[in-house]
Amino acid sequence: MPRVIKLLPLLVILLALALGGGYRYWETRLEAPLAIASPTLYEVPAGAGFHRVIGELAEQGVIADAWAYRLLTRLEPEAVPDLRPGEYRLTPAMTGRELLGLLDRHEVVTYPLTIPEGWTFAQMRAVLDEAQKLEHRTRGLSDAEVMEMLGREGKHPEGRFFPDTYRYRKGVSDLEILRQAMTRMDALLEAAWAERDEALPIETPYEALILASLVERETGVPEERRRIAGVFVRRLERGMRLQTDPTVIYGMGDAYDGNITRADLRESTPYNTYVIDGLPPTPIALPGRAALQAAVNPAEGEALYFVSRGDGTHHFSRSLREHNNAVNRYIRNR
Repeated sequence: MPRVIKLLPLLVILLALALGGGYRYWETRLEAPLAIASPTLYEVPAGAGFHRVIGELAEQGVIADAWAYRLLTRLEPEAVPDLRPGEYRLTPAMTGRELLGLLDRHEVVTYPLTIPEGWTFAQMRAVLDEAQKLEHRTRGLSDAEVMEMLGREGKHPEGRFFPDTYRYRKGVSDLEILRQAMTRMDALLEAAWAERDEALPIETPYEALILASLVERETGVPEERRRIAGVFVRRLERGMRLQTDPTVIYGMGDAYDGNITRADLRESTPYNTYVIDGLPPTPIALPGRAALQAAVNPAEGEALYFVSRGDGTHHFSRSLREHNNAVNRYIRNR
């Protein structure tokens, strides 16, 4: 017994060295680079726990020492990541500790979806339908059914969605993108309406949205938006028809083949502003922020007409004679 007592300190030292060495070895396994030769996407399934994720990563050859990660739950439970479903991008230089941090920070892979200003709702839906990583809940539904799902039953969808680049992770639904775009347009339209020129000849935010869509379709030149809006506003004030080609095109629908004829200008549709008085019944496109602001704060001036120069800009005229001369110069001669 005395001999055992004498050896006890040595045994304690040896045990401590063994434990310390084992701990350091465990740390080296967690600090080792992932066992992959190229960037890899790994998807954390919905509802998956930490042990399931570690098992899948080991089966896929991403990590070589699954035991080291499982031991984490006992030695450092606070370091076990709080998992969120989604795709994660793993790289060969990434260590196990960095992998755990990536999972814990919820740095899921996201994808861009761009809706340009001036597009129609139909074009927006086509892009949503083609997005491979989205969950498609609206594909094949009518516009009316989509609006009902968004809580806007009976509302016309055109113009109600803000054109922008939206980022989404795998599994997000197209309905969620639409809801985000609709909520943003609601907020931006409300803000623009609150700062409107009180003398405007329009009475509701929805009329401002319609006017903004006309401005958006007529020009993409920033410095022209307020001037275009000013022409439309002055024509509304004087009871003149707006006579803007984009409304004719929108009213033609699928019949539009890239050209407008004289017969098209005389065709009676709810949107043909060569035939109807005032604004069309709905927006004709998805207006951006600048078009919204131009619609509610148009530029002052005397111009009542404008015509495209063919280079993206417009010639503005105060009189019909000046306008006809500009048409001859920029349209008929061309």
